This record gives sequence, C-alpha cells and structure tokens, in this order.
Amino acid sequence: MVAMNVKEAVLAALKELIVPEIQEIKREQGEFKVALGLTNKRLDDINAHLVDQSRRIDETNKRIDKIHADLIQRIDITNLRIDESNQFINRLYEALNRIYAIIPVNLPDRVAQLEQAVQELRKHQAA
Repeated sequence: MVAMNVKEAVLAALKELIVPEIQEIKREQGEFKVALGLTNKRLDDINAHLVDQSRRIDETNKRIDKIHADLIQRIDITNLRIDESNQFINRLYEALNRIYAIIPVNLPDRVAQLEQAVQELRKHQAA
C-alpha cells in the first residue's frame, strides 16, 4: 500500500506540475493558430492586391506598346516625307545650277544694253 500511496503521490504531483503546463501550451497553440490564420488572410489580401497590380501593369505595358508602334509608324512616314523633300530640294538645286550656267555672267550689263537699244528704237519710231 505504501507503494501505491507513493505512486499516487508522484502521480498527483506530476498532474499538478504537468497538467497546467500542458494546458498553457494548448492555450498558446490556440493563439498561434489564430495569429497564423490572420497572417494567412493578410497574405491572401496582399497576393490579391499584387495580382491586381500586375494586371494593371500588363494593361499599361500594352498601351505603351501600342503607342510605341504608332510613334514608330509616324516617324517612318515623317522620314519618308523628309526624304521626298530632300529629293525635291536636290532636283531644284540641280535645275538652278543649270539655269545659272545658261545665264551670262554679265546679265546686268546685257539688260542695260537691251534697255538702251529699246530706247533708241522708240526714238526712231517717234521721229
């Protein structure tokens, strides 16, 4: 019987020491579960927000790509027009050079001579 009393005494002492510790551990585990649940919810919210931001970035990138393509097309058209204008200016320059080559260097003197000849003809006609 003494062994039984010792056994019961040891068992009672262990229950007094261990059971409250186990209960405390269970309570803390419950708190951790709640905190983990809240953390997971917050992570889910953040992930949803990031997915939305990613979608918006993709839409913005598509708009930028469209504008980029439009600008490239406009630049190409402008470059063609510049090339055409340059060709026209080159042809005009060549034409002016040909005209300049035909015109005598002493054109002002020649015009003055012609004006004098016209005046002399008018005088002969008047007389």
